[in-house]
Amino acid sequence: MTLRIQNAKDFGRVAVLLGGTSSERAVSLDSGRNCLEALQRRGVDAHAVDGTQALLAALVAKQFDRVFNIMHGGEGENGVVQGMLDAMQVPYTGSDVLGSALSMDKIRTKQVWLSLGLSTPRYVRLAKSADVQAAIRSLGLPVIVKPSCEGSSVGVTRVFREEDLQAAIDLATKYPGELLVEQLIQGDEFTVGILGEQVLPTIRIVPKGEYYDYHAKYVAEDTQYICPGLQGAAEEQMQELARSAFITAGCSGWGRVDVMRDKQGNNYLLEVNTAPGMTSHSLVPKAARALGIEFDELVWRILETSFRS
Repeated sequence: MTLRIQNAKDFGRVAVLLGGTSSERAVSLDSGRNCLEALQRRGVDAHAVDGTQALLAALVAKQFDRVFNIMHGGEGENGVVQGMLDAMQVPYTGSDVLGSALSMDKIRTKQVWLSLGLSTPRYVRLAKSADVQAAIRSLGLPVIVKPSCEGSSVGVTRVFREEDLQAAIDLATKYPGELLVEQLIQGDEFTVGILGEQVLPTIRIVPKGEYYDYHAKYVAEDTQYICPGLQGAAEEQMQELARSAFITAGCSGWGRVDVMRDKQGNNYLLEVNTAPGMTSHSLVPKAARALGIEFDELVWRILETSFRS
């Protein structure tokens, strides 16, 4: 149960961890600036800290009482920062070491989901020296090729023709970790936010172009977001699937679960994001707003998740 906080002083001095060195640095700086300003407007003694090393130095100097983690990707979401904060006994927002490390790895998250009977697209896990052609034959085109441990659609390619496969592999191998070749589910893309014990309304994403890629997420102004994305039993079913996916991946606090829904109405889990974007284009704020939770209140509630029961 998330503890509700009434007085901003009860949070103490808060470090808003942003930036870092991952491929998602630019988005994190934008998210972090928005969250920092929201906390300050609510009277929280909050200050920006850029990256893990700066945070460590500040905590050794005992400058902060808790951390609002909005450092996307890399050490912000793979368990490194969480382990450091646990060791230093500093409370923080979002998932703990296990949930962060597991959900950052798309392949191992899928393995957990499948072991528990949760639906996710068929996939092949590839080392960078593996036989890609054999993997494609086992799945059949079309497929998605992506790095296993990146977010924000970084390094992701949809492949419909065999001759386009090598370029997709070349792009994905620029990033650390294994490759994930995944069955392409053709249908509608959804996302479901989690805030404490509350599952937010689904959002159906309708990009102007064919796909919801990096440009559609962070640059384009013509992407449509329909919230709630479904109605009745279908909405409840997807929300329950997202809740189960979040919990079974060891996640807590807040986050976002991405889901595909095919033309027959079947849902497929894609991934969990444990430090979702908080930019003007981001999805958790849109879903919260559908419940009457405006941005500043949302950020306050996320900070409340740092008080773990």
